[in-house]
Amino acid sequence: MGVIEFVPDIPRWRQVAEVVRRRIADGTYPPRTRVPSVVQLTSEFGVANATAHKVLRALREEGLTYTEPGLGSFVAERPQNAAVEGDT
Repeated sequence: MGVIEFVPDIPRWRQVAEVVRRRIADGTYPPRTRVPSVVQLTSEFGVANATAHKVLRALREEGLTYTEPGLGSFVAERPQNAAVEGDT
């Protein structure tokens, strides 16, 4: 894992969200398991807190994750064949 090389023309939050989406799709983060916290995202990707918050919010709005107050964000249950953005 580690810091990714960011593409200048794409917002960083979108690029980090795509990494997390792919990890959900490939089973790195299975259903009902915790996804990285804001602190973990800022550390791993070298992004600001606001960027990490935006990543988690976007994933939640897409229905890929849900938040348990006081516990963190978790991968939502979803069909095995659910598409990930960018898949063709």
